[in-house]
Amino acid sequence: MIKKQFTTKLMVAGMTLAASMTAAPVLAAGSFITIGTGGVTGVYYPTGGAICRLVNKGRKKHGVRCSVESTGGSVYNINAIRAGELDMGVAQSDWQYHAYHGTGKKSFIDAGPFKELRAVFSVHPEPISIIARKDANIKTIDDLVGKRVNIGNPGSGTEATWNVLWKAMGHTNKDLKLAAQMKSSETPGALCDNKIDAFFWAVGNPAALNKEATTTCDANFVKVEGPAVDMLVEKYPFYGKTVIPGGMYRGNPDDIPTFGVLATFVTSAKVPADTVYQVVKAVFDNFGAFKKLHPAFAHLNEKDMITKGISAPLHPGAVRYYKERGWM
Repeated sequence: MIKKQFTTKLMVAGMTLAASMTAAPVLAAGSFITIGTGGVTGVYYPTGGAICRLVNKGRKKHGVRCSVESTGGSVYNINAIRAGELDMGVAQSDWQYHAYHGTGKKSFIDAGPFKELRAVFSVHPEPISIIARKDANIKTIDDLVGKRVNIGNPGSGTEATWNVLWKAMGHTNKDLKLAAQMKSSETPGALCDNKIDAFFWAVGNPAALNKEATTTCDANFVKVEGPAVDMLVEKYPFYGKTVIPGGMYRGNPDDIPTFGVLATFVTSAKVPADTVYQVVKAVFDNFGAFKKLHPAFAHLNEKDMITKGISAPLHPGAVRYYKERGWM
């Protein structure tokens, strides 16, 4: 009898060890993720950092570790996810749409529809910000003709959105005196040193670079409105009109009309559902803490984050969590 019990215990132990050895590679395959963000002075980088902070806080329980990579922004992140070089990334809602459908930007058209792109959730609004030196006398976007403008670094969602808007207005970059493509971190210094007249980008507010530009020198926000904006907002569901609140930045007491997109969090269908589930769970189970990690998150609403700005299919791992919460 004793021998039989001992033999049974050995068999159970062996089965347990075999199961753990079989399961280990599955966990290891999804245990480390890299999130592509943007420049360190924008909001994408702290957005990725906030997500990773919450994921890593519970890594002993769920086994997923997370790191953040500073990148060129939306278009770079999507292309890197497609190439398998990144697991997840932050991207503008318009470029999520264009990548999934293979439209909008030449690289997306040439590569064809990215049907394995998956949405996870949307994050903060990103109004188009155009900040100009006050002595450049630029009040509206039409006043940019003949001026020196930073249009966004190559491969960024900002550059791509600039090209869409400027083309919709009937212009090409030849209509500018200079179409600069500096990194976003360089633009306040270039503006205040009179190397450019204005810079254009899509960013959540309050933004450190907007504050730097308006406190270092006399600078004003430019109104982004008119027939071209009306057409884009009417034609594409990922655009919407908004304002940059007056008083948020020095020297700009009035609301500035503009339009914008949403920052969205995306991944690939190839990333395991359990991994995406744990990332989503880390954010929404700790939503109060997440909202405190950056001022741009202060007014986020959970249900809006899974409906607005979503133009690629939701990843199954995200859907699993949202169904558990009764949101779907």
